[in-house]
Amino acid sequence: MTTAVNLYSYDFAQRKTYLAAALFILGNIAVPQLCHLIPNGGLMLLPIYFFTLVGAYKYGWKVGLLTAVLSPLVNSALFGMPALAVLPAILFKSVVLALAAGFVASRSGKVSILHLAAVVLLYQVAGSLFESLLEGSFMAGFSDFRIGLPGMLIQVFGGYLFIRYLLKK
Repeated sequence: MTTAVNLYSYDFAQRKTYLAAALFILGNIAVPQLCHLIPNGGLMLLPIYFFTLVGAYKYGWKVGLLTAVLSPLVNSALFGMPALAVLPAILFKSVVLALAAGFVASRSGKVSILHLAAVVLLYQVAGSLFESLLEGSFMAGFSDFRIGLPGMLIQVFGGYLFIRYLLKK
């Protein structure tokens, strides 16, 4: 299933870029707080990435990049989650996600489950390799593939539905 993406050209000099990013950052603050009410909910559902994916895919890499960087930093500062020890890996994954989603959306001009799956797989593999180097352990770096599969599926299918909803607005 594919749907054409009506990408807006959001620029760093425009207020709407920061407004859109602020809304996605709020989503990336609220949803992880809810997920952390479930034991291992953050590790399993990977909520910090959802609105970064949606924002970057729908509104471009600039909105995605602002969301990718500020969401983990604000969450860490306000709630201590993500913990400082894992913050570099989460920031890396978030930035790769924002850039990949913005790139795929701009090149394809459409949203599809296959495109979103490719974006999620790309950021997870790149981020897991980075995390493996940081941790010095392949297993630790690739733990999202063991624990976070439900979150990846939510990103792909939930992201698809949410982006389609935004396209109708």
